Amino acid sequence: MTTKSTGAIVLLSGGLDSTTCLYIAAKDYGYPKNKKLPLLALSFDYSQKHKIELIKSKKIAKLLGIKHVTQKLDPGFFLGSSLTEKKIKVRKNAKNLLSGEEKEIPNTYVPGRNILFLSFALSLAEGHGFDSIYIGVNALDYSGYPDCRPEFIESFQKMANLGTKKGVSEDGDSIQIKTPLLHLNKKEIIELGIHVGAPLHLTHSCYDPIKGKPCGKCDSCLLRNKGFAELGMTDPSLG
Repeated sequence: MTTKSTGAIVLLSGGLDSTTCLYIAAKDYGYPKNKKLPLLALSFDYSQKHKIELIKSKKIAKLLGIKHVTQKLDPGFFLGSSLTEKKIKVRKNAKNLLSGEEKEIPNTYVPGRNILFLSFALSLAEGHGFDSIYIGVNALDYSGYPDCRPEFIESFQKMANLGTKKGVSEDGDSIQIKTPLLHLNKKEIIELGIHVGAPLHLTHSCYDPIKGKPCGKCDSCLLRNKGFAELGMTDPSLG
């Protein structure tokens, strides 16, 4: 292995970013030479409109031969989001998103989602004796989510250091929150995904799919399409 860590939890949504993040973690632990990767992929079912991502997550984890856990959450915890409430429409064709002038937090923001996701991952990591959590948050090509910022990750790391047995132990290191995509744009993430061999053709990013196919107009679709276009590529998931 190329890391001293004993293992890692990887938050896997089945999207482009999280899948690239998973394969970075796999590479850190010796993939493809190491056939017994000490990784656990963690996904969440919160009755999201893009629930197809859970099917993708399962397939992607299976490719690596790692354990995959899907945690069911009551959608009642996530009110006020277009990703969970049928009556709220997912915004489309956001004018300022691609120009980098986005100021508004869109209605696709899910209240406290990454706080909860990382908390589950932290508990699971400590229980397994793992030293790392990988999450594919991104602070550049993102839709204004406050829980994707470096400041949030830094604060959560401090909490993890103070609030876990491993973090306060004199003879051990705290569980590290690893964010390899934090300062990359979508084009760079795609390039990195290709480099580490991530199965980008299996990934799903759309927030509001139509019969399992991307709508092409939501924030996530726009950013994904922009990234592939800047590389002169066709999105392999559309083939």
